[in-house]
Amino acid sequence: MEHPTPLRKGRGAQINTANPYHNLRYDEFPDPEDELRTEYIPTHPKTILNKITSPDLGNGYGLNSYQGCEHGCVYCFARTTHTYWGYSAGLDFETKVLYKLEAPDLLRAALRKPTYQPMAIMMSGNTDCYQPAEKRFGITRACLEVLREFQHPVGIITKNSLVVRDLDILREMAAKKLVHVCFSITTLQEPIRRMLEPRTASIHQRFAAVETLSAAGIPVMVNIAPVIPGLTDHEVLGIAKRAAESGARRIGYNIVRLNDDIADIFTDWVQRTYPDRADRILNRIRDCRGGHLGEKRFGIRQHGSGAIAEVIQQQYAIAKRKYFAEPLDWPEYDFEPFHRRRRPQLSLW
Repeated sequence: MEHPTPLRKGRGAQINTANPYHNLRYDEFPDPEDELRTEYIPTHPKTILNKITSPDLGNGYGLNSYQGCEHGCVYCFARTTHTYWGYSAGLDFETKVLYKLEAPDLLRAALRKPTYQPMAIMMSGNTDCYQPAEKRFGITRACLEVLREFQHPVGIITKNSLVVRDLDILREMAAKKLVHVCFSITTLQEPIRRMLEPRTASIHQRFAAVETLSAAGIPVMVNIAPVIPGLTDHEVLGIAKRAAESGARRIGYNIVRLNDDIADIFTDWVQRTYPDRADRILNRIRDCRGGHLGEKRFGIRQHGSGAIAEVIQQQYAIAKRKYFAEPLDWPEYDFEPFHRRRRPQLSLW
C-alpha cells in the first residue's frame, strides 16, 4: 500500500523518531515541499580521540570531526548517537550537524602526551569526515596536516569524492606507509543511491576518486556496504568488478543492520519509497538477523546469519576469487616515523 505522504527531497530520513532521553515527542514536521536547511552547530569537546572497543574493528582510535551527517544515509548505524546530543536519530541527524573546530589542536595535544599509546586512528568511525560540512570548515584537512606533521598512521572511511582534495597530503603519507582509504559503495544504480544516500557523492564520482587515489599510490579499499537484502544484494559481483577496474587493492562487505530507532526510520523510508517491495526487503533483512531488523552481537553483526546471509557471503567469495585473486600490496602501518618524531634521540642509535 502506497504511503500517503510524499518523500522529502534531498533527505534520507523522512521522520524524527523520539529521543529516548527526552519526554518530548515529535508530532509536527515542516511540509515535505519546504526546503529543510542544514544547521551547523559548534561544539567544544575536551578530547578528540576515542579508543575503539569493538572486537569487530580491532585496536585503534576513532576521530570524529563532526557529529551528525548531511549525507543522510537512511540505514546509517551512527544515527542513534545523535540522541546523546539531545537530537533525534531521524531528520535531526542530517539537518543538525555539530562541528569541532578545536579538533586539530586537541589531536596535536593528544599525540604529544607522554602516555599516548600509538595505534591507528580512524577518520571517521562514526560520521563521514568528508561530508558537505568539510567544504566549509576544513577540519578533516587540518587534522590530516597534524597527522602528517607527527608522521602518524590514519585510516579514512568515506562516501565522498571530496577526499581527492587532500591528494597532496595523502600521497606524501602513503609513501611512508601512513594511510589507507576505504570507500563505502552500496549500489551501482544511481536512482537508488539518490534515495538511499541522498547527499553522498554519485557512484561515478566515488569510483573516479578510487581511481585517482590508486593511481597516486594510495592504498584504497572498497567496502560493499551495507548490502541490503531484497534491494542491493544482487550487486555484489558488479561492485567488486568496478572496484578492481578502478584500482582498489581490497574489498570487503557487511550486511545492513537496523538497530533501535534506525529500524523505524528505515521502515518508514522503504514503505514510502518501495511500497510494493517493502515487506519483502524487511523480511529478508530479518532472515539475516535472526528474525529481527537489528543485530548487536559481536562476530555476527557484520555479516549476519541464516540462508540469505550465506548466499551473500558466497557471492562475496566468488567476487574475491574472480576479481581479487592476485593478492595486491596492502602495506602495514609504519609507526617508526612517529616514534622517531616523538623521541628524536632514538635516531642517534
